[in-house]
Amino acid sequence: MIPTLYGIPNCDTVKKARVWLDAHGEAYAFHDYKKLGVDRATLQDWVSAHGWETVLNRAGTTFRALPPEAKADLDAGKAIELMLAQPSMIKRPVLDVNGRTTVGFKPEIYAAVFG
Repeated sequence: MIPTLYGIPNCDTVKKARVWLDAHGEAYAFHDYKKLGVDRATLQDWVSAHGWETVLNRAGTTFRALPPEAKADLDAGKAIELMLAQPSMIKRPVLDVNGRTTVGFKPEIYAAVFG
């Protein structure tokens, strides 16, 4: 099964991940979750595997622009609802290789995944 890279094309970190994959000859499908979204089950899987604190991009402008009450009392359920409503709040990229996911991009982690 071909790996899937989830992200937004204009994100600098996604661009770095795509450059790394291309430079290492790794085939992958790209899923633009700004255009295509992410289904609830997939997002729940990511949150179960990595924790909502890792999957929710709290450093991004979309999250920071939320009113204080939307950011208050966050838990997994509330974080998933926020990310479903605004996929740009999902940390990126998410790489899925045969059901095993990584969140974010670090060359050494990608090397271990494909090594």
